[in-house]
Amino acid sequence: MDWQLRLITLYEAICKEYREHLWVYCQRFSPYVDLKLSDEEVLCIDLWGLMDKRRELRAIYGDTRRHLHEWFPRLPSYGGFVQRLNQLADVFVPLLEALQTQCPQMGVLRQVRLLDSMPIRLAHAKRSSRACVAAELANKGYCASKGEYYYGVKVHILGLRRPGTLPLPDYVGLTPASDHDLMAFRQIAQQLYGGELYLDKAYIDELLRQSSQDEQVLTLLTPVKKAKGQAHLDAADQWL
Repeated sequence: MDWQLRLITLYEAICKEYREHLWVYCQRFSPYVDLKLSDEEVLCIDLWGLMDKRRELRAIYGDTRRHLHEWFPRLPSYGGFVQRLNQLADVFVPLLEALQTQCPQMGVLRQVRLLDSMPIRLAHAKRSSRACVAAELANKGYCASKGEYYYGVKVHILGLRRPGTLPLPDYVGLTPASDHDLMAFRQIAQQLYGGELYLDKAYIDELLRQSSQDEQVLTLLTPVKKAKGQAHLDAADQWL
């Protein structure tokens, strides 16, 4: 499939989802709204840039201006494009949910899931105590893997294992930096059935482990750490 056909396919898929339900999340009641560039086109430009491995809006906008001007002749200025995209922020979550339902699913009984989190730093350690951006959600927390305090949020992703490629996201959550990982997992633990779940020890306590053993609904597997004074793990623990 050449890139033109891929772009058309992406645009048609967005238009279909937008007409069916996405329009609800970005209704506009002002009679002075300029929609020369449609919401569907704005979403298509952003997703096409992400598919092309662009991670910054300025790079996405620049490539669109240089190479896709004939496809989007009414592309506004960079500031106007960012403003339009911000107005569509609430559309991305239901759009992702709709696209996930179209992905091929594996058998429910023996699914293998992976759960982990990553910090999103809005301010590093030196400014973590006085930063205030996105204060309604972000706050100061500690990143154990980096050994430093930071101001921001944490993204939690639970994915379905797919051999030979990246996991398929099943749940995506956002919590303040100070929230413990266990709090995020408890919100979805009762909705997971069957198979195995690999996760860090931070996501599990004795109550969750005992519950999974009693009901036989989900096997929780965490890394094995060396006991005090133990020089090496045995072969089975190393494999796990």
